[in-house]
Amino acid sequence: MTGSTEDLTATPVIARTAVRLPEFISTDPELWFAMVEGSFTGNQITSEKTKFGHVISALPSRFATEVKDIILNPPPTEPYTKLKTELIQRLCASQEEKTRQLLEREEIGDRKPSQFLRHLQNLADTSISESLLKTLWVSRLPKCIQVALAIIKDKSLSDLASHADSIAEASRPVASQVSEASNSRPDDRLAARLTQFAASLSQEIASLRQEIHTLRESRSNSRTRSPAPSRFRQRSRSRQLTVTH
Repeated sequence: MTGSTEDLTATPVIARTAVRLPEFISTDPELWFAMVEGSFTGNQITSEKTKFGHVISALPSRFATEVKDIILNPPPTEPYTKLKTELIQRLCASQEEKTRQLLEREEIGDRKPSQFLRHLQNLADTSISESLLKTLWVSRLPKCIQVALAIIKDKSLSDLASHADSIAEASRPVASQVSEASNSRPDDRLAARLTQFAASLSQEIASLRQEIHTLRESRSNSRTRSPAPSRFRQRSRSRQLTVTH
């Protein structure tokens, strides 16, 4: 009696009722399988073959093709576990590749590096690793920022974004001037130089006028103080005349 009870306990349970599985989540198959296994537990399903059958019947055709080889030739042992492992791995790799291709088309434009990073994070969601996201983000930044960030080690992605913002802000005027110079026509550059020269010349003239004005005021003040020495000379002459007399 005891032996028969143990045999019944060891035998996988096959459900006699239909199991309703949640809709497949292609962006997060790992979460979907966790939900599926919750349904299996609730319905006391432990047989690998039964689980395998329920899962392949719930898979949309476009995702079933990802594990076509396993569906057509189920493993003799643990078919459900093998199907689960391969489907998660293949779909995640496929999704990551699609996301990578999507992110590679994105450009920073006039956004700050931190804003561009948040933009990529929103596009990537959770389907791409942080290390790959970092690589894609840095590769889209201006070369001067890429070089500066390469020196910074052991920093989180958010810290790197803050550093990148500071570098971008510090280098913005220089980059702006270079961009304007490269995009302008020869006539425009000549006109800009003439305008700059005229402004410089005007400043020099204004400076010279100020110096002349200051010099004139200085001379005027010296003339108003000149009578005192004249009176001193007159007194000296009068004294000489008195002695002579």
